[in-house]
Parts: sequence; C-alpha cells; structure tokens
Amino acid sequence: MKNKIALGLLIGSLLLAGCGGSGDKKPTEKAEQKAPAKDEIVITVGNNLVAGKFDPTIGYGVWNADIFHAHLFKIGKDNALVQDLAVKETISQDGKVYTYEIRKDAKFADGKPLTAKDIEFTFKKAMSRASAADLTMVAGVKAVDDTHVEFTLKQPWSTFPYLLTSVGIVPQHAYTDAYGDKPVCSGAWKVVDFQKGQQLILAPNEHYYGPKSKFKKVTILKMDEDAALAGAKSGKLDVVLVNADFAKNEVKGMKLKAYDTTDIFVINLPVIKEGVEKDKKVGNNVTCDPAIRKALNIGIDRKGIISKGLNGYGKPAYAFGVYRPWGSGTSFADNKVEEAKKILADAGWKDTNGDGIVDKNGVNAEFTITGRSNDLARYNTVVALAEEAKKLGIKIVPKSAAWAECRIARNIPTNWSFGEADPITVYRQYHSSQVDVNKIGNPSTYKNPEADALMEKAIKARNRDEANKFWQESLKKAEADVPSLVMCNPQNLYFIRDGLQIPDFGKVIPRSQGVSIVENMNEWSWK
Repeated sequence: MKNKIALGLLIGSLLLAGCGGSGDKKPTEKAEQKAPAKDEIVITVGNNLVAGKFDPTIGYGVWNADIFHAHLFKIGKDNALVQDLAVKETISQDGKVYTYEIRKDAKFADGKPLTAKDIEFTFKKAMSRASAADLTMVAGVKAVDDTHVEFTLKQPWSTFPYLLTSVGIVPQHAYTDAYGDKPVCSGAWKVVDFQKGQQLILAPNEHYYGPKSKFKKVTILKMDEDAALAGAKSGKLDVVLVNADFAKNEVKGMKLKAYDTTDIFVINLPVIKEGVEKDKKVGNNVTCDPAIRKALNIGIDRKGIISKGLNGYGKPAYAFGVYRPWGSGTSFADNKVEEAKKILADAGWKDTNGDGIVDKNGVNAEFTITGRSNDLARYNTVVALAEEAKKLGIKIVPKSAAWAECRIARNIPTNWSFGEADPITVYRQYHSSQVDVNKIGNPSTYKNPEADALMEKAIKARNRDEANKFWQESLKKAEADVPSLVMCNPQNLYFIRDGLQIPDFGKVIPRSQGVSIVENMNEWSWK
C-alpha cells in the first residue's frame, strides 16, 4: 500500500511538472534540478520491464534483456556468443549432444547454489509448455552431476547455443505457478516490489557472481512519453527512453544519447502473384516482379528515409545480420534513381497514363505497406519510404495497423524489425520450408533451392565459424533476388542525467523496444 501511495505521489508530481496553469506555482530552479540520490536511480525505458511474468520458462527474456536470470551463454563483445554460466562446451561427433560444464560460484538470490539440476528443470519446464523459446529441436536434457548438463538434439543444429542466451535459469527449489511475479533471481538484480503495469523496484543480488551494482535501489516506472519528459525536466527521472520526435526537446541537466542497435527495419516483398491458399490471400501482383524489388532496393535513398522517418537517428542497412558474425556484409550505393528507372522501363513498367505512376499490362505499380500502430518509428519509416518511391514512379500507401494484423498478412508487405543474435532468423525468413500462411515465417513466400541448400549446410555445420560462412553465402544468394527491402538500423534514444556513468557495452545492443540499455545496469554508477 505504501508503495502504491508513493507511486501515485511520484507520478502526480511528474504530471504537475509538465502542466502549467495560470494558478500553478512555478517550481524553483533548485527543485527542478534536485540532485539524485547517489545510491539509487529512477528510470523509465518503455513498458516491457513492468509488464510482468518474469518467467523464462514461458519465454521472458527471449526478445528483451533479462537482468534477473543467469544464462548458459550471452552475447558479448563484438556481438559474439560468449560463455556465461557455461565454462566449457563439448559437442558430440554427430553434432546431436551438447554437454556443458557450469561455473561453481553461481547462486540464486536466496543464497542457494545454482546447479545443473536447475538447468535441467528450467528446460524441461519450458519444453512442457507453450514457451516463446523454440525448443522443438531438443529431444532431452539431463543433469549429469551438479556441474555438468547434457542436451540431446533431434538432429544436428548448429545454432542451438544461441538459444541458450534466451532461456534464463530458474530455481527448482523455489519455483511455483506465481514465479513470474515473484522471481528468485540468478542474475544481477532481484525484485523488491512489483506492481504490474506501474512500477518495478529492484535491488542488487548480493549473491551474483558478476559485477555487483553500487546502487541500493532502482525504480523502473511505466509512463507515457509526455509524463516521462516532464519527469526528466523536473529532475525526478535519471534515464528516459524517447522516440525520435521527442528527442528534439532540450532537458536541462540531461544529455541525449543515441545508441546504435542491431535491429533492422525490413519490408517483406511477396515474390509470387496474388492468389488464395488455405482460404487466405497470398502474393502481390506488383512486388512479384523482380524489377520492382530491384528498382526499390537501389533507387531509394536510405539516408533520406532515416532523416525523414527517424529524424536522422539511424544507420543505413542493406542486408540481414548487420553487426552479426554471420551477416553477409552486403552494402552498395543507393539513391540511383535513373538506374532504377531504367530497370523498370526495361521490364515494361512505364507511365502510360501520365499520372506519375508506372504501370505494366494494366497494373499500376501501387501497393500498401503496413507499419505497426504501437511503434511510431516503424510507421514513420514507411511514410518516408513512400516519399522515396515516388521518384521511381512507384506508389506506396502507408497504413498503420495492429501487429496482429500486420504479422499474418501474406499479400500486404509490412515493416518488420529484426535484431536477433541467432542466425536461425535467416532460415525462418528465407527457407522454402517456412512458407506457411498460418505462421509468420518467410513472409515473402520466397523459394530458392540453392539458398535452401546453403542454409541446411549451415545448420548441420560442426562449428560456428563454418556455419557462419554458409549463412553468409545463403544470404548473398537470397539478397540477389531482393525478397526483402532492408532499410535501416534505428537508434535507441535516451535522456541520461548528468553524472550518471553508463559503461560502453562493447557491442551493438538490440533495440528491443528500448529495454536493452539496462543490460549492464549493474555496472552503472554516479560520478
């Protein structure tokens, strides 16, 4: 009850700070820039950290930074896969059995040791339910002893270790159906108080084997951007996630920091003609023509799209896997308007009506692209793309829509955001076996036997270096057909209080709706 009252007072004060009626008393400069307590911070970084259910066995941490649980592996320096709980990895000759020796100093927040039996319990629990983590390739898991755990796979699967970065370890001795709201943590932080959809209060896990925070308390609030900006200006918030539109504000006592992200904005371009499959519409009569896809790819100005759609906060991208060791590294000069127009003209796309839109066989080069309605950056990027496409005589109609609608459509392209470390994302987007109108894989309905064969070799590879080469080759093969229009890596934007020191991550972080900044929060400090 006391926490609820405190929360109400804090949010109320933040809202008052952002409202200025004629009868309001203007806060003093001293109050507006009140020095933060040196042993705590208050932040707001989106909604996901206060959404609840901090349970890795149902998928928590698959897409967002999990600061509550230890993992066998994590994504470390230069975005490479590195060991966390695991200290040694052994792979069987047939590539089906992965054995890990784990560190002996890992403990849960209640002081009890983390053993291989907890790892076995965690994965068996996740495999027994509809987890967001894809464990379908796992045939079994068992603790060999307290410090060794063995995973048996149904087939060789070289990307399996990446999965171990997204499943945090829970305690067998303290797991209940209510675990998601009251986790007994194995990571850097433990939950002190949680009010779903409102606030989360954390304290350092004194038993964590890694760097321990100098803060005694971290308060994480869910706030809309207007209230959050008001809180920043009043001096009551120390880190505030903002979108590109809000980044134009100036906040005294805070600096805007733009972080590069691994996420890429990608438009799927259906490569087949319109039709019906399993009572659902598939394909697109415009994007099915390779000339349209290739002209867009080289004709748009990615820097212009970033400037217009993201207020300049982003980096041009040309292929999947930017910043990843398995990425193709493809880049080229874009904004080649005349060359793009020639590609269209040579393929029969000409403006026969004089309306500025090229057409072919009675079909106008016009189609809709959806942008996720609760992600303004994605929608704004589609609007900016539409402006660029006009130069080529292609009409794109931006549409804001709910993600539930966007993700299942197979005839209307949408703006996807991909930032996963796991190269299996390439397989899911481009392998012909993933074409299924009832699933979200391969939304371009792309099929290329040569690319398929390379992806299959990557999955069966015996080591990650060999696998990465096959992933790179498969990407280049697919990229030549342009089943997707890769546009940019958006940046994460935060106002950060002067004096708050956030160490370099040593890698490019995922966008993950802004949550990723807390990944190394146990290393933050006040200057």
